[in-house]
Amino acid sequence: MTTTESASYYDNLEQMEISELLKNINQEDHKVPTAIAKTIPTLEKLVAAIVPRMEKGGRLFYIGAGTSGRLGILDASECPPTYGVPHDWVVGIIAGGDTAIRKAVEHAEDDPKQAWLDIQAFGFNPHDTIVGIAASGTTPYVIGGVQEARNAGLLTACITCNYHTPLAEAVHVPIEVVVGPEFVTGSTRMKAGTAQKLVLNMISTTVMIKLGRVKGNKMVDMQLSNEKLVKRGTKMIVEATGLDESVAKEALLTHGSVRAAVQAFYNKVN
Repeated sequence: MTTTESASYYDNLEQMEISELLKNINQEDHKVPTAIAKTIPTLEKLVAAIVPRMEKGGRLFYIGAGTSGRLGILDASECPPTYGVPHDWVVGIIAGGDTAIRKAVEHAEDDPKQAWLDIQAFGFNPHDTIVGIAASGTTPYVIGGVQEARNAGLLTACITCNYHTPLAEAVHVPIEVVVGPEFVTGSTRMKAGTAQKLVLNMISTTVMIKLGRVKGNKMVDMQLSNEKLVKRGTKMIVEATGLDESVAKEALLTHGSVRAAVQAFYNKVN
């Protein structure tokens, strides 16, 4: 039996008090960062391979079903507003299409041929990287997708929460974050989902930093999509240049990004 399907360490959950349920869930959640820490050398290998591929025009694809697919879409969708990158730099694909983001699509994850078709809808780039996400490591949609991608010469990786799975065997770089049985047996949206979310954060954030999308510790290319972000960007410019807040805001809105506004300032003074 795989770890993700193993029986919970807890039983008679319906008889527990609310405080006991919450404390026990939290106790299990504390195991996730420790499990991820063990994978950092492999994560380093993956990021080091992704960055030069993206510098050559490659893209980063996440493919998954259910919770795993939704987490990939979440991470991908946050890269453009956070780092000001095009929407096709990081792409999340879920079995069953966009309908499956909100509502389960029956048997969509069982088709081993569909993921590669979904990837090809975005065109083919030999520098692309495909990361399959599946807590069980047995999802046909994901396994089929990475197998075809590898056959086509693309870099492949996976994030799974079991050891020695068919998915891990199918990719170049397997990330195996084994967090143990779920609090509710088999409910991999819990610890496994948390682990996948954290690993995706680590991959995309590190990649974007190494691609030059962060200056110091600031999101200097973030999209100015609301007033909160305009205020944040204005503050960054004030800190970087010493400009008055109103002047900094005007510069931000004129140049469209913190990076461009700060660069324009130093071009002017120099």
